[in-house]
Amino acid sequence: MSDDEFRAAMSRLAAGVVLVTAYDPESGPSGEDVGMTATAFLSVSLDPPLVMVSVRNDSRMDDLLERHPLWAVSVLSESQRHIAGRFAMKGRISDRLLFDDIPYERGEVAGAPLVRGALAVLECRTEQRVTAGDHRLVIGRVLTARTPSAEGGPLLYFRGRYRRLD
Repeated sequence: MSDDEFRAAMSRLAAGVVLVTAYDPESGPSGEDVGMTATAFLSVSLDPPLVMVSVRNDSRMDDLLERHPLWAVSVLSESQRHIAGRFAMKGRISDRLLFDDIPYERGEVAGAPLVRGALAVLECRTEQRVTAGDHRLVIGRVLTARTPSAEGGPLLYFRGRYRRLD
């Protein structure tokens, strides 16, 4: 099986889109926010409340989550496609510019950005990290979860494009 065949098969699985964020206090005098778009995100357990996100193991986010266990997730709405796109092309934009013009508030526990208008926001603490090929599966305990009064449907990713429910 080729990489292209595997990629094509997996593109037929619709996935919700989230923004995973963390605050890096060791990056410069005032720290720095780090974010990444993810579609490999899921609920793992209700008791205790656990979620999992897949993070490329050579990424800045993986490095940060190894050093600092607190992170956040914003479940993006269909109107937040531009946010997903910006953080998906991270290598082409300076980290310091990624959060420009994106309305967010700081989480009370993790201190990481939580996107305003998201369908749900969670703050997590890493419980376990499992290496799986070129990614790391990061399992986090959900410390806080809110469902703000955001309107609209979820942002989905299907067949290589962002989509919305009809």
